[in-house]
Amino acid sequence: MLTLPNLLTLSRIFAVPLLAFLLWWPEWRVGYGVGFVLYCVIGFTDYLDGYLARAQGTVSKLGQFLDPIADKIMVAAVILVLAAQGYMRGPYVGDLHVIAGLVILIREIAVSGLREFLGPLQVSMPVSRLAKWKTTFQLVSLGALILGGAVHGPPCHSLFENCGTIGRNWIHLVGLVTLWGAAAMTLVTGWDYLRVGLKHMD
Repeated sequence: MLTLPNLLTLSRIFAVPLLAFLLWWPEWRVGYGVGFVLYCVIGFTDYLDGYLARAQGTVSKLGQFLDPIADKIMVAAVILVLAAQGYMRGPYVGDLHVIAGLVILIREIAVSGLREFLGPLQVSMPVSRLAKWKTTFQLVSLGALILGGAVHGPPCHSLFENCGTIGRNWIHLVGLVTLWGAAAMTLVTGWDYLRVGLKHMD
């Protein structure tokens, strides 16, 4: 059923390869600038398609199926490309910031599997307030990492070596801090979902 909300959701999925293309060259600031704009548009359509579906009474099974998939595809693609191009490196721990992205990806896969398992059992897994905060931190983090690429170029790997002041990469640092915040909330909400699932696995 190709309603306007569903078309918006599909547009988000089709926009992901373009977003990955724009972020593929770490030195290409214009690409990262356009990528940031596209990332914001994708985020806005995520809100808009749900709002329109509810307002118009056109919530469909296709939309319920596609919406979480579109979110996960976009998040996974951005995390993988940013990690590959060095945008998840940072001060003190270098590449270990990638672990925060990995935690987020593992949780998304695990929760998707739990929802698929619990679906036939008619067990719901409502989104908690903390999960919404996790999503907010996650979106802010990835957006900041992309914007940092547009404003500053590739990140410094040290706060002091060849980097000047901390302010040189402050947008990138905001992205890394919120990425770890999202990862921490991911662990908490993932465990909450797992506890629900374990009750139905005996």
